[in-house]
Amino acid sequence: MGETSGRGVPGEGLAKGLAVTLRTMTRRSTTQQYPDVAPELPPRSRGVIALLAENCTVCMLCARECPDWCIYIDSHKEEVAVPGAARPRQRNVLDRFDIDFSLCMYCGICVEVCPFDALYWSPEFEYAEYDIRDLLHDKDHLGEWMATVPPPPAHDRNGEPAKEEATAARKAAAPAGSAARPTPARVRPAAPADGTPTDPGAAP
Repeated sequence: MGETSGRGVPGEGLAKGLAVTLRTMTRRSTTQQYPDVAPELPPRSRGVIALLAENCTVCMLCARECPDWCIYIDSHKEEVAVPGAARPRQRNVLDRFDIDFSLCMYCGICVEVCPFDALYWSPEFEYAEYDIRDLLHDKDHLGEWMATVPPPPAHDRNGEPAKEEATAARKAAAPAGSAARPTPARVRPAAPADGTPTDPGAAP
């Protein structure tokens, strides 16, 4: 008698399972219908790295800081004639800028350390290839991703302005001719031959 009382009502587990199924069927589905419907990605998604070659000065900072060494850069120097200069100047010309996305760990260090805003994050992530060798993107391919880079977010109105904006606003508000004069450098007089200190605040 005790064994049969602990078994419960026959079919109770089946009824509970069907109840869960019915509750789930009546709820609205939250599954994203990818690839038929594009997913809504966060604004700071890390998909693929885009290159703005016009801003690159071949400083090699991104390649040196990359922990995976997946950035390959080649360049050459050319002379640029400057009117009024005694001799022509030299500038670096970018010949090769490749990123091997089969090695990239998407850490974002190259984008962060670039001092001239030549690298950007694009939310595009659909660049899978059948051959791993096709994941080596050259500068032309990286430049095509610039069209998918979203605009930067608007500044917070309650936040502090950037240093460049504050300096420009201060210069624009200052009246003409009231530029700050440079402070003359303090020249310390030479010490006498007997070793007496010349600075009033110095210890005797």
